Amino acid sequence: MSERPTLAVWKFASCDGCQLTLLDCEDELLAIAGEIEIATFLELSSASVEGPYDLSLVEGSITTAHDAQRIKEIRAASRQLITIGACATSGGIQALRQWADVEEFTRAVYARPEWISTLARSTSIADHVPVDFELRGCPIDKRQLIEVISAFLIGRRPNVPTSSVCMSCKRAGNVCVSVARGVPCLGPVTQDGCGAICPSFTRGCYGCFGPQDSPNTASMSELCREQGLGDDDLVRLYRTFNANAPAFREASEDVHER
Repeated sequence: MSERPTLAVWKFASCDGCQLTLLDCEDELLAIAGEIEIATFLELSSASVEGPYDLSLVEGSITTAHDAQRIKEIRAASRQLITIGACATSGGIQALRQWADVEEFTRAVYARPEWISTLARSTSIADHVPVDFELRGCPIDKRQLIEVISAFLIGRRPNVPTSSVCMSCKRAGNVCVSVARGVPCLGPVTQDGCGAICPSFTRGCYGCFGPQDSPNTASMSELCREQGLGDDDLVRLYRTFNANAPAFREASEDVHER
């Protein structure tokens, strides 16, 4: 009888929310545990098994030189590597440092800023090592996570939608908050995954799952302006959970440079 494949879960700069999503799988996690050996998952247990690992799940962005070296070591020890969440796939909220003075922040926050060693930029895991699949979200959706783990266990590509949030809105029968209420909504340019939670409660989409495959951000920006959104507010709309995702980053910079 062959040994079970090994799973490792790793954390970098993040809030732990995506790891907690895995723990929140409850009954599904028990089923997964029967098919794989959880070799390293410090959020779950201090017990750890040395690699190599068949599958690594990585949460968090790269924000220090030590992180940049550690992710290379994890990649070398992993047959397949999946990034989970906005921090790992685009740099997360901490990527807002790209448009700020990090040294000024450390001087304001820390009593001994000279003790703080951090990079000027917060970057995705894929900016440093090859990644086999990126699972979006802030946090990720547990159903998508189960699908991704299951797919890699049996050797197929995960069936995760790359269409826009508008598709979920249509299926739910929601009245479009942008058209009917004039509420700025990133749904047309954001990848589906949340099930259109915010529009279902008459709020605009905040882009938690990052840009969809072919986002028309130029038209999105123009529509938001027609709805009365000023350029400063429009920049802030793009610069949230996935501020450093290429499509959102370029859109916010285009608006800022107008």
